[in-house]
Amino acid sequence: MDDPRTYFAAERTFLAWIRTGLGLMGVGFAVARLGLFLRELRGGQLHAPAHGLGLSVYSGVALVMLGVAVNVSAVTHHLRTVRELQAGAWRPGISQSGVALGLLLALVGAGISVYLLLLR
Repeated sequence: MDDPRTYFAAERTFLAWIRTGLGLMGVGFAVARLGLFLRELRGGQLHAPAHGLGLSVYSGVALVMLGVAVNVSAVTHHLRTVRELQAGAWRPGISQSGVALGLLLALVGAGISVYLLLLR
């Protein structure tokens, strides 16, 4: 395809995926650090060493790794899309990565909701 708007659209989509991955990494970092902060706060109040890092560190690290996976997937998908556009072989379809990420984040959100309800 010779229309530059097509490539600009592919670039915007790629950058949106990169922002999503960076956002996941940022939230994961914040969740992990919040868990460490709360642990230190609890340990200071009890004047005893706090044991265990809790679920927040592990879920924070998982979100950071998910963000890394989203960014790697975005790069490979963008390179494949540009090659297909240049060859004239691109066909529209459903974004499998987008659907998978949406379902995974919905599952994570449901799990966090259940976990928070159990902590009450």
